[in-house]
This record gives sequence, structure tokens and C-alpha cells, in this order.
Amino acid sequence: MRRALIVVDLQNDFCPGGALAVPGGNEVVAIANELLAEIPLSVLTQDWHPQGHVSFASSYERQPFDVDDSVDPPRVLWPDHCVAGSGGADFHPELRAERAKLIIRKGFSLNLDSYSAFFENDGITPTGLAGWLSTLGVGEVLVLGLATDYCVKATALDAIKLGFKVIVVTDGVRAVNAQPGDGEAALEAMKSAGCRLSSLKEILA
Repeated sequence: MRRALIVVDLQNDFCPGGALAVPGGNEVVAIANELLAEIPLSVLTQDWHPQGHVSFASSYERQPFDVDDSVDPPRVLWPDHCVAGSGGADFHPELRAERAKLIIRKGFSLNLDSYSAFFENDGITPTGLAGWLSTLGVGEVLVLGLATDYCVKATALDAIKLGFKVIVVTDGVRAVNAQPGDGEAALEAMKSAGCRLSSLKEILA
């Protein structure tokens, strides 16, 4: 059974100094690079939003991190981030992106957000990643990146639903923690769904 690495959204806007900085987000890059060197089949995901995107608080003249209760389920509204073609949307400069075999851009539809590497947030529209992995005979995926409580969680849970075995690299993720404890709750949700939680050292052993 082949395994693949999915590196989620290691982009400038999610790292310190970025528009939607995840605390310690840059600390994940070294771990990603180790696994990119170790696992030949690897995928990078990249948030790639148009101006005025549905997920931006500015699109509604709201404050970042406000909750939009007009949709079901309610959604968090974010600062403008990872605008297509901007420096903030670029991968972290120390990420060895050239080692990846595939880049999946997500969230590029104006009125549809995308957390998971596999589906847009409508849960229906596929990114094509599942078919690509299956065609190559991949049965297990390792997931790391940003952020634990949103795009990493969505990617891992979708992978489980699609029948992949999933390992979440616990020291290779960091959380937004919009609410205290969101990151830990996300890890528990992934574990309860059937994901294995392992550190880099455990994976390389």
C-alpha cells in the first residue's frame, strides 16, 4: 500500500506576520521538509482566494472572527487572506515546495469556501485529489500543516470518509484556537473518527 503526504496551507498569511497568522505556524515548516524528503509522493494545498471572497469579514463590513449566523452551520469570518497572486498566498519561503508532486489550490470560487484538500465546503464539489491518489494506488495519507482546527481537521476527516488510512503528524500542526481548546478538540475529533495521531519521530522510526 502506497502512502502519500498532504501538507496543508503552509503559506505566508498563516505564518507569523501574515494576515491570518497561526501561532507557531512557521514551526511546522521544518517538519514538513523532513517528510517531503522522506515520502516521494507528496501534495501541497494552497488557499487561493479571489478579492471579496465569501469567507472574508470585509465582504460584509464585519469584523474578523465574527460568526456569520445567517448560514447553517454558522461560519467564522476571516481577515482577508491568501488572495490569489499575493505574497501572502505564497508558500513559506523555507518550504521545499519543489519536492511536491502536486499542488491543489482551494477556495478559488468567489461564493464557496474550502477547508478540506478533498472537497469544497459544500461537501460535494471535489478538488480531484481523491481520484489522483486512488489512481496512484495510495491507501494511506499523512496530514500536517495549518490549521489543526480547520483545514487540517477537514482534510483528515474527509480522507477517512473516502476510505484512506490517515496519520495526523501531531508536532506538524498548529491551531488557530479562535476559541480556547479548539486545537485539542480537533485532534480528539480526528482520533475519534479513526485517524492515528503520531509524532514525526514515531513516523520515522
